[in-house]
Amino acid sequence: MMKFSIYSVVLLSCALLANSASAQTNTPYTFNRAPLKQNVYAQLPIGSIKAKGWLLKQLELQKTGMTGHAEELYPGKNDLGKDSDWLGGSGNGWEKVPYYVKGLVALAYTLDDAELKAKAQKWLDYTLDHPEADGKFGPTKMKDWWPRMPFMYALQSYHEATQDKRVIPLLSNYFKYQLANLDKEPLFEWGKARAADNIEIVLWVYNKTGDKDLLTLATKLKQQAYPWDKIFNQNEFLYYGDDHMPKHMVNVSQALKFPIVYSQVEPTPAFSQGMQRGIEHILNNAGQPTGIGSGTEFMSGTSALQGVETCAVVEWMQSLESAARVDHSVSIGDQLEKIAFNTLPAQYSRDLHNHAYYTLPNQVQSTPGNHGFNQDYGNGIVLSPYSGFPCCRYNMHMGWPYFVKNAWLATPDGGLAVSIYAPMEINAVVANGSKVKIDEVTNYPFNEQIALNLSLDKSAKFPLNLRIPAWCKKPQVKVNGVAVAAVKAGDVLALNRQWKTNDKITLNFPMNVAVTKQVNNGVSVERGPLVYALKIKENVKVSRTYQVSDFKETELSPATPWNYGLVLTGPAANNFTVVKAAMPENPFEQDVTPIMLKAKAKQIPGWGIDHKGSAAFEAPYSPTPSTERTEEVTLVPYGSENLRLSVFPTIGQTNWANKTFKQTFDNNAIKDLVIYGGGWFAKDNALHCASNGGNSSGGNGPKMIATGTNFADLEYSADITINSPGDAGLVFRVTKPSIGADAYLGYYVGLNPTKGTIEFGKADGKKWTVIASEKFAVKLNDTHKLKVKAKGNKFEFYVGDGATPLLTASDDEYKSGNVGFRAYGAIATMDNMDAKAL
Repeated sequence: MMKFSIYSVVLLSCALLANSASAQTNTPYTFNRAPLKQNVYAQLPIGSIKAKGWLLKQLELQKTGMTGHAEELYPGKNDLGKDSDWLGGSGNGWEKVPYYVKGLVALAYTLDDAELKAKAQKWLDYTLDHPEADGKFGPTKMKDWWPRMPFMYALQSYHEATQDKRVIPLLSNYFKYQLANLDKEPLFEWGKARAADNIEIVLWVYNKTGDKDLLTLATKLKQQAYPWDKIFNQNEFLYYGDDHMPKHMVNVSQALKFPIVYSQVEPTPAFSQGMQRGIEHILNNAGQPTGIGSGTEFMSGTSALQGVETCAVVEWMQSLESAARVDHSVSIGDQLEKIAFNTLPAQYSRDLHNHAYYTLPNQVQSTPGNHGFNQDYGNGIVLSPYSGFPCCRYNMHMGWPYFVKNAWLATPDGGLAVSIYAPMEINAVVANGSKVKIDEVTNYPFNEQIALNLSLDKSAKFPLNLRIPAWCKKPQVKVNGVAVAAVKAGDVLALNRQWKTNDKITLNFPMNVAVTKQVNNGVSVERGPLVYALKIKENVKVSRTYQVSDFKETELSPATPWNYGLVLTGPAANNFTVVKAAMPENPFEQDVTPIMLKAKAKQIPGWGIDHKGSAAFEAPYSPTPSTERTEEVTLVPYGSENLRLSVFPTIGQTNWANKTFKQTFDNNAIKDLVIYGGGWFAKDNALHCASNGGNSSGGNGPKMIATGTNFADLEYSADITINSPGDAGLVFRVTKPSIGADAYLGYYVGLNPTKGTIEFGKADGKKWTVIASEKFAVKLNDTHKLKVKAKGNKFEFYVGDGATPLLTASDDEYKSGNVGFRAYGAIATMDNMDAKAL
């Protein structure tokens, strides 16, 4: 819940919460009309906020890089070429053109750049000048609701910037067409998953026109969409069987805004709280150090070997940006900054010419190869204009421009609210028509101080609502040199007073180093909103060049050691030394970054590259021993490098669970198990291996491993139910687990209804070897208790509670290791996991 600290004599009253859109007169901003939820903030028209300093540099690099040259890089008629169907040609641009134009318009008008505006204008003009008689816009032959949704955002931004009188009539007519046709042509696939985009623009047009039919349309869109409010509140991402849409992380990221956007129509707890509940579930299921969920492309667990897609990054950011207008909780801005300052720049090359389709928290090389992801691409982690599937190369353009245009918001009481902090200039209208310019002078998040210098055309009284980050333990705010009392972390500080030219607000947000627990009991390192990663020097290999100047595909390998564990003693902050340097033009360059951390560490010689040679193994379970010498290592901001180690093991004696380990999955709780491939989830107090539906890259053989266990001689059992063809069962004495069917060292015993067998074998990281098998009638959907007794090189396998083993075998390759589950091609259910040492 939002909390306010109050400065000045006027308290933000309960009356304000019931205020209507007409509360402030003589305002250029459009607020919510009744019956929509009130006290919702409004975007400032694009161009009102100008980036400066390091933030401006990112936009300029985007112009000279990936956005400014996109039409040269992707000139085909099915891409951004002159024969695109979005220009009346014979191509099939589908979502590519709308994605691109959405970001292009935002960049063009944020930079006020004539060249970029001209590039955008041809796309906008063709669409605005060629609506169909029935109200549709866009390519005539395109029978899909989805691609029109991102194009509507481009039209919104363009209208904000220019007040072009064609925009609102075109959207109004299209929405009439939607309302008349959705029942016979309902939302499907991507449109059904991403309907929040459509709803958000419907409500924007409603606030412009007052057409009540638009509220009916918003409700119809909500009814035809996936029930994201229920999915987010109840953690049901993987409940949809072969339908992969609700677990597709770009869909999830884009739908994060769904509950909060619709809460303006229906302000129930399910909608008003759904986004934050969903984020809690995602980060618990699949959280990464930078505050975003993994998805390659489906939700992928907490492993540092899993990545995040560039589309998911920019969509997650936009969802938070939309949410900040409706829900004024400090946590939204905190989350947005963490992703924008860390994950977003990590997706790009330093010059913003290239992107990586996926980036990994522990990415110690960037080379072509198979990773075992749900959706695998040969160059999916390689920096290139053509990395991975052709969606991110079009959608990525909105990341930084949307961040700028949503940084400050207009409030219905004539004030302004800060969503995020960065160097910029804000020009706005406040207090019934007064004009204010705020010069935000800062190098934040690379330093701790922010100055807000005000200039007004006349003195005016209005509130400034300042977000005080929750991570800051001792925030300080001064107005004209006088300290403000009762400034609290995690609050919104409302400064409501008479303002005049040359008033100055100074904010000081001291940043302390903190460590956060990650996969395998490892840690990530944070200071303020920045996450830090090991500084790794790069060997760069140009593997492909393109006709467009300075664009190339580059492979990266480490030129310095990376396999370090941190030596930590006592309070976390005491283990790190903060090193500051001069602020460069681009702080997201490893060699010149203005902030670094020094720490003590040791190399871990046994930690290397995985079985496929494509990525590092998971960080060893912490603490982990090392006899290597202690060294000083350097940590740099996560977003300043394309090779990184951000999930660190810690050095010490490992405290294994080697006596007993049990999981009953009661209350749908999954503890101390790590996903290596596929999707795993809890439902009905049991563990489930999800359907592989929608997986175009194989991905058979998903595992879920209790990486903190270490059993040698053991008795291990669980209830196994196989619900589709394939096999499923127990893995034990596992070491070096990675993503892939046979990507582990250890043993597996499984039941196979198709073959009617129980089968025991082993994997060596690359191939599977059968040791023994026996006929056993297994029926789909029947539950069997599967048990192994392992003593030395002797193994006995039981099904049910019988005293006689169904299968016996011997093998002496693997002596000890983790326990867990594995499935191959099967949807399966596991329960009552019970391992104990013999």
